[in-house]
Amino acid sequence: MQSIMKIILAEHYGLCFGVRDAIKEAERLASHGPLTILGELVHNPVVHDRLRAAGVREADLARPGSAATSQVMITAHGASEMARAAWKKAGFGVADGTCPLVRHAHDQLRTLVSLGFFPVVIGKRGHVEVQGLIGDFPETVVIENADELSTLPEKERYGVISQTTQPIERVSALVEALRVARPNSEVRFVDTVCQPTKSRQDALRTLLRECDTMVVVGGRHSNNTLQLVSAAAVAGLTVFHIERPEELDASWFDEAKTVGVTAGTSTLKETVAAVHTRLLDLARDLQAA
Repeated sequence: MQSIMKIILAEHYGLCFGVRDAIKEAERLASHGPLTILGELVHNPVVHDRLRAAGVREADLARPGSAATSQVMITAHGASEMARAAWKKAGFGVADGTCPLVRHAHDQLRTLVSLGFFPVVIGKRGHVEVQGLIGDFPETVVIENADELSTLPEKERYGVISQTTQPIERVSALVEALRVARPNSEVRFVDTVCQPTKSRQDALRTLLRECDTMVVVGGRHSNNTLQLVSAAAVAGLTVFHIERPEELDASWFDEAKTVGVTAGTSTLKETVAAVHTRLLDLARDLQAA
């Protein structure tokens, strides 16, 4: 009989207030009439299934007028003012599910541009949040890594923000690299990494010191979830990324002694609770074997 596997839940994990409020508003609107979300409300299949069960449909934000309902909703990832205006012009009622912290990033970028700074966004190119941020400023350059700094045009002043779910250490390092690469330019950085993302990354670092195995719960296309997965892997832990508790396999934990559990900001608390319960059951089964 082996010693029981220890399970530790992160201090901060799962659903943030911005996602929580967006889901709540979508469900409220759907209860009053047909609703179409312009994209995935959040990158989480459990949430997607829940909304679909409530009759919520999806349409492409980039195709104004393509929704089958008169009421549409912007996702928690936000959208450009140009996209919002196009849907309103097409005759649709446009509800806004944008996370307030994403909206803050939009405001900061707009302010930097108005002050004459050349816009730079640190983030994942093509991600829906980043697409929304740069949609009103087509000259914006998106930077994913230091090698791409050479693609920046020569400017006297750069205004830098980041995708809200980027690791702040990575963002800070890229801002410093920009200052080194453009020593004669002014670089003004506004920290737009959201506090829930920082809290979950900080909580993960605590777990990394205590665990040999990590289970990260969240959508496979969720940027902040993937960042948690990457950080645990870089630290040398065995990492399992799952979306639902039924994906857990007992054989994964044959050699595990201490398993940490965390989740991205679009993951429902009840999903994490079910994963935690399933892991406790697996630990008891392994001990009895």
